[in-house]
Amino acid sequence: MEESISLQELIKKSFNLKEVDIRMYSPLALAYIGDGVYDLIFRTAVVQRGNTSANKLHHQTIRYVKAPAQALMVQALMEEFSPEELAVYKRGKNAKPYTMAKNATITEYKMATGLEALVGYLYLKGRMERILELIQIGLHKIE
Repeated sequence: MEESISLQELIKKSFNLKEVDIRMYSPLALAYIGDGVYDLIFRTAVVQRGNTSANKLHHQTIRYVKAPAQALMVQALMEEFSPEELAVYKRGKNAKPYTMAKNATITEYKMATGLEALVGYLYLKGRMERILELIQIGLHKIE
């Protein structure tokens, strides 16, 4: 039976990337990668629900990935975070952003950045199952 390898490991292998201590990453670097991972999760879920136009797929996806929706997700998940996860979230939330969301309050934007930092951290630690678990719990609580 073939052993499964994570997407992250495949990327590292393909580009000959070395291991990096993720504690050295800035919270905004974690949020940068976390934004992509979070977006990919919801794009995948939306596409798997049915083939439709790219415009419809985009509108279905942004319902989940825009800053106000991420802020709601954080509020639903706060009691689920481990102490380590809470610390990473807070580092991301308290980071000084270089940009601002167009359709979100500063509070929503900071909460979204904290969530993205946590997702990035968990992804870089190879903990996709935990990311998916948190998202499932959050969706269950807010829907």
